[in-house]
Amino acid sequence: MSSMPGNAGTEQTTTVIIGTGLSGLAVAAELCRRGVDSIVVDGLDLLGAAQPANTASLQRCDAADSVNLRERNEILRHLRNYAASHDVDVRNTTRAVQLTMVNGGSPLASAPQWEVHTPTGILVADHIVLTRCAHSQLRRMINDFGMAVGRNLTAAMRAIGIYLVGVGELITPSPKEVLRQAKTVGHAISARVHPDTVAYPATGSFAALTCQALTR
Repeated sequence: MSSMPGNAGTEQTTTVIIGTGLSGLAVAAELCRRGVDSIVVDGLDLLGAAQPANTASLQRCDAADSVNLRERNEILRHLRNYAASHDVDVRNTTRAVQLTMVNGGSPLASAPQWEVHTPTGILVADHIVLTRCAHSQLRRMINDFGMAVGRNLTAAMRAIGIYLVGVGELITPSPKEVLRQAKTVGHAISARVHPDTVAYPATGSFAALTCQALTR
């Protein structure tokens, strides 16, 4: 990660992960293992109705988690320890307030870049991971970017470099399901960043190791 010249308030990274909870930390750990840099910030706030072109704002959506709370807390403890010991860039007090596509407004022409606006500056990234959103909001965002969503929301998001982890329509995914999603997204982003690198074995992921530790 390095600051971009000419603008002290702008930083460049490969991936910005929005959400500092279980889902966000799980993705950050997977990316760290695979040599992909990331910055983790807190969830998006809802802005006013007036938005610049090619900009979308997502309402924070905290799903209640009454099931698997003990398991979730144990996994979170592992993830926080991993992030601390591997210097993962987690910014718990920094909130994303706006997400803007900055490729000139043509998502089909080439892979877009993204600007994540925060109160302290702008983070520019090739990939975005969202962990707190309702599907209806995601569909509106895709439409705002001038793309047809179709039936597969996840595929439509990935086509423009946005990945979803822990985002459910009605039911919050279980902690183990979140880890599986994080592993899948980590692999997908890594494959784009390092296309010539041999894939990591499935059993070597942070998600698999954590699940093994919890089932002992």
